[in-house]
Amino acid sequence: MHLNKKFPGKRVVITGAGSGLGRALALEFAKRNWNIAIAEINNERARETAEMVKQEGGKPLVVHCDVTKPEDLDNVLKKVLKEWHGVDILINNAGVASAGWFEKIPLEKWDWIIGLNTNSIIHGCRSFIPYFKERKSGYIVNVASNAGIASLPEMASYNATKAAAISLTETLRIELSASNIGVSVVCPTFFKTNLMDQFSSPDERQRQLADTFFGNAKVTSEKVAHHTIKSIEKNRFYIITQKDGRNMWRMKRWTPELYFKIFGLIYKTGFFDRHLVKLLKVLNVVG
Repeated sequence: MHLNKKFPGKRVVITGAGSGLGRALALEFAKRNWNIAIAEINNERARETAEMVKQEGGKPLVVHCDVTKPEDLDNVLKKVLKEWHGVDILINNAGVASAGWFEKIPLEKWDWIIGLNTNSIIHGCRSFIPYFKERKSGYIVNVASNAGIASLPEMASYNATKAAAISLTETLRIELSASNIGVSVVCPTFFKTNLMDQFSSPDERQRQLADTFFGNAKVTSEKVAHHTIKSIEKNRFYIITQKDGRNMWRMKRWTPELYFKIFGLIYKTGFFDRHLVKLLKVLNVVG
């Protein structure tokens, strides 16, 4: 069902909508003339998104929000209820990227990424679920990553937080079905975005590797956003936006031992960087 018919109030909250995928999602909703709450910690970027939303036909509402603080998510809900008298969709999008060998990742970096990638989703869902349950209507979209499925080496902290996001969302999909609340999880692979702005790694090599993957990506944040909204309309749970991600997802689930054997051999060769790029290209073509 078309989103405008399913949710005639046309009200969406997007965390981290000041840039990247969050901004792209805001602009996709704007093209459909939605009311869009830009829940963002960076006020300047939030205002930039708001102007772009207006130009695309949407109605922006900027709400300062630090997603690591549960009270900020409570305030977002209060603000949209006051301004719009309701909300239809929550998109927990805010997040950061990181890499590093497991034993070299400082404990404070674990706390940092868990706060932004995992706790932020918990805070958002805890704030909005009671309202959605009361109305017996609504939709929650949690933005994870294919990293939560593939678990590539040297990305332990990022993989763990994204796997947690997928698991949390799987649980909510079942729990909230009785209340007529839709739930989806977005699991893209590499695409053109500004995720590297807050990238963290104890090793420069890993930053260069991540820069290469994101820099070589052919898929844009706009395409991921468009795919996401189309998938919400179809009530799809796993929104795996790229072919390489879908093929890795199938391979790991259908032949897990082969999956780990192949990636283990690639990593043991010492040519992980070059071979991984080649393998991702193959996975993007096949299937």
